[in-house]
Amino acid sequence: MAGAPAPARPVARVLLDSPLPQLDRLFDYSIPPEFDAEAQPGVRVKVPLRSMGRVVDGYLVERIEQPVDDRPLSEIDSVVSPMPVLTPELYSLARRAADRAAGSASDILRLAIPRRMVRAEKAWQHSPPPEAPMIDPGDVRTAEEVLAAFPHLTEAILAGERLVVDAVPRPATLADGATVGAWAVLLAAAALRTLAAGRSVVVVVPDHRDQDQLLTALAGRVPATALVRDDARQSGPARYGAFLRMLADAPCIVVGNRSAVYAPVSDLGLLVVWDDGDPLLAEPHSPGVHARDAALLRQESDGCALLVAGHTRTSDMERLVRVGWFREIIAARRITPRVILTATSDAPGHARIPSTAFAAVREALAQGPVLVQVARPGYAPVVVCDSCRTPARCPHCTGPLRVRRAGSPPECSWCGRGIALWRCTACEGQKLRLASAGSERTADELGRAFPGTRVIIADGDHPVLRVEHRPALVIATRGAEPIADEGYRAVLLLDGDRMLLAEDLRIGEFCLRWWSNAAALAAPGAPVLLAGVVGPVARALATWTQPAYALRELSERTPLRMPPAMRVAAVEGPPRELHEVLAQLRRDVPELDDQSILGPAPLPGEDPPRARALVRFDYGAGRAVTGALRAAVIADAVSTRARRTRGAPKSRNTLRVRVDVPDPDL
Repeated sequence: MAGAPAPARPVARVLLDSPLPQLDRLFDYSIPPEFDAEAQPGVRVKVPLRSMGRVVDGYLVERIEQPVDDRPLSEIDSVVSPMPVLTPELYSLARRAADRAAGSASDILRLAIPRRMVRAEKAWQHSPPPEAPMIDPGDVRTAEEVLAAFPHLTEAILAGERLVVDAVPRPATLADGATVGAWAVLLAAAALRTLAAGRSVVVVVPDHRDQDQLLTALAGRVPATALVRDDARQSGPARYGAFLRMLADAPCIVVGNRSAVYAPVSDLGLLVVWDDGDPLLAEPHSPGVHARDAALLRQESDGCALLVAGHTRTSDMERLVRVGWFREIIAARRITPRVILTATSDAPGHARIPSTAFAAVREALAQGPVLVQVARPGYAPVVVCDSCRTPARCPHCTGPLRVRRAGSPPECSWCGRGIALWRCTACEGQKLRLASAGSERTADELGRAFPGTRVIIADGDHPVLRVEHRPALVIATRGAEPIADEGYRAVLLLDGDRMLLAEDLRIGEFCLRWWSNAAALAAPGAPVLLAGVVGPVARALATWTQPAYALRELSERTPLRMPPAMRVAAVEGPPRELHEVLAQLRRDVPELDDQSILGPAPLPGEDPPRARALVRFDYGAGRAVTGALRAAVIADAVSTRARRTRGAPKSRNTLRVRVDVPDPDL
C-alpha cells in the first residue's frame, strides 16, 4: 500500500522590489495561516531577506503548493494591502522587457505601478465598480468618417494588426471651437471606435502638450469614468486612483506618457504610440526600455492592434516596415504644408532672417499669429572672443559663458558666477561677442523690427500652451511651440544650420522631426519658411517625404553596422574587468565577430579609471547577448558584495550595461 501523501503548505513566490541584480528572481516564502486569505497573487507584501538582515517590499507573483517536509522556508512578514496591483500580464511584460534590456523586472514595475496611497485605495474600495461605457452612435459614425481618410485603417485596427501612419500635418477645429492637431483627431477617433467595440485603449504620447490635445479631442465623447489620465504631473492619490481604475474590468481609454505603455487595462484592443522619435519616449531610468520597444512586446503578448503615428518616420520604424513587421497605411488624399526654402544670403551682411522670410512674416502678421522656432532658450547661450572667435570660458571652472539678458555681464553656465573682467586664453583679448541668439534675444530683435506687435516667448522657462487668433510673434524653442487657434499664419524656422551641426548620429532625424512638427501647426496654405538650410533634410521637409529620408538614413547605417540596422549595447567598467567581460562575451556568443565590439576606450575624468565598449549585434542574437551581459552584471554584483563582506572599502557595482543606446558615441 502506498503511503499517504505528505501534507501540502501554501507557498508564495515573491519578486523583491530591489535594485540589486542578483535578487532579480522569484523567492519562495511560506504563507502563515493569518495571511492565507489576503496573500493572493498580485498583492504587495513585506518579506524577510536573511542575506541583508532586514525586511523588504515585494510583489506576490503566484501561489503554489509544496510538501511540508520540503526545504524550510521563511514566512511572509506582512501583507501590505489586499488590493492586487500586479496582474499576471503585467509581470510577464515586465519580465520580457527587462530580459530584452539586460535589466531587472522590479525596475520596470517601479515605473509601471505607482506608490500606494491609502486614502485613494480605501476610497476606491468603497466606491461602486465602474460600468461599461456607452458611446453615442453619432460619435461612432463621426469617428469612422475620420478613420475613412486612411483606407482600411478601421478594419486593420479591429483585426489587431501592427500599423504605421503618417498623420495629416495641419491643425483641426473641433465642434466646440477648440483647435488641436489633426493627429489628435485621428487618434481620438481610433480610440473611440475601439472603445465602442468593448475593448480598452492605451495611447502613449511624449509630453503633457500632446496629452492635453488628445484629451481635448476626446472630451465630451467618452464618459469621464472611462477616460483615464496617467502622467507624473498628477498628485500621488490621483495617479494611484487612475491606476486602480485601469485594473477594473470595465474598458477604458488611458492617455499618458512613456510609462503608460504598461497600463494594466483589461482586454486591450489598441495600443498607440505617438511621435516615437521624441527623446521623451526613451526611458532614462534603468533598464532604459524605449516605449516603442515595450509596445512591441506588449502587442505580441496581448494580441492587440499597435498603431505608431507621427509627422515623421524614424529609421527604427522604417526598418520594421521594410522587414514586413508593420503595415503602412497611406492617406487617401495627400495633404502637405507649403514649405519654402530660403537662403540667408539674400539679405545684406548675411542676416539671420532672409529678406523674403522677413516680408512673409510682415504679411502674415496682418492676419494672425506667426511662429518663429529657434534652437536654444535664453538671450545669448554662446559667447566668443571678439578677436579670435574662441569660445569664452569661465576662469574658475572652465565652463562656457553666456549672457542671460541684454546689458548684463556674462556668467558661467556651470558654476553661475558672474564674470566682470575676462581675458581670452588664446589671444589675450578682453572683448566678448554674442555668437548666438536664444529665444529672448530673438524676441528682442523681432520686437524692434515689428514695433507695436505683441511678442510671446515660449520655452522651458516661459511655458505657453495656446495662443489666440490675433497678430503676435511667438518665439519658441523646438518642442515648446504652443498651438494657435485656427493655426499660425506663417511659420519661420531659424537656426537650422546650427541644429544640424550637433554631434549626434540621429541629428538629421531630430531636425526633420522638429521642423515637421512645427510645420504641422501652420494653417492650411500658410507658408513654412526654412532659413539657410540645404541638403537632404531640407529637401525631405520641402517635399514632405519623411519616409524616404528615413529609408536613406537606414540604408547609410546598414553597411556601417549602426543602429537601428543593428542593436548596440554600451558596457562600462574598470579596464581589466571590462576586458574579461568582453572576452567571456565572445566565448558565449559565437555570432559576434571582430567588428562587433568597439573599444574599450577610456572614459575621461574617471577616478579610478573606467572604460567603455560598444557591442554591436544582430536582432537575432539579442537573447544570447543580453543574457550574457546580464550574467556578467550579476557576477560583478555578487563579487562586489563579497569584497564588502571581507571588510574591503564600500564601493558601488563596477559594471554597467545599457542596451539599445540611441547614440553610440564613444
